Amino acid sequence: MAPAELLARVDGLLDQLRALEKEITALKSRLASSQGDDLVAQAVDVKGLKVLAARLDGADAKALRETMDQLKNKLKSAAIVLAAVEGGKVQLAAGVTADAIGRIKAGELVNFVAQQVGGKGGGKPDLAMAGGTDAAALPQALQSVAGWVGQRL
Repeated sequence: MAPAELLARVDGLLDQLRALEKEITALKSRLASSQGDDLVAQAVDVKGLKVLAARLDGADAKALRETMDQLKNKLKSAAIVLAAVEGGKVQLAAGVTADAIGRIKAGELVNFVAQQVGGKGGGKPDLAMAGGTDAAALPQALQSVAGWVGQRL
C-alpha cells in the first residue's frame, strides 16, 4: 500500500473512531437518563426533603450531571447523590435543589460520601463532583446519605 493510501486509510479510521466515541457518549447519557426515571421512586422523605442516593451503572461524569439535573427537576425539593463505578474507580455527583441550599451544600455532601470511598471532591452549593478508589465501600456510603442529611435538617 502506498504511503498516501495508508494516510488516507488512517484518517478514515480516526474519523470512524471519533464518531463511535460520540455515539457511545450519547448512549451512556440515554442509559443514565432512563435509569433516572426509575430512581425517582427510590427517593425517601427526610423531614420534608426528598433524599436519593443511588448507583447509575454505565454512566460517566457528564451522564451523572445530566441525570442529576433531571432528578432535581422531577423531585423539586431534594438532596441527591449519584455514583458510577468504572474500572474500580468511583465517580460521584451530589446535587441539592435551590430551596435546600441554605441547609445542605452539595460540596459537603459529596465530600461526606467521597471520604468513605477513598476520595475527595467539591463544587458549588447546588452541584458537586468527586472521585474515589474504594468501590467496595460504595453501597455502605450511599446508605449513609439519608442519615447525614437528616442530621443537618
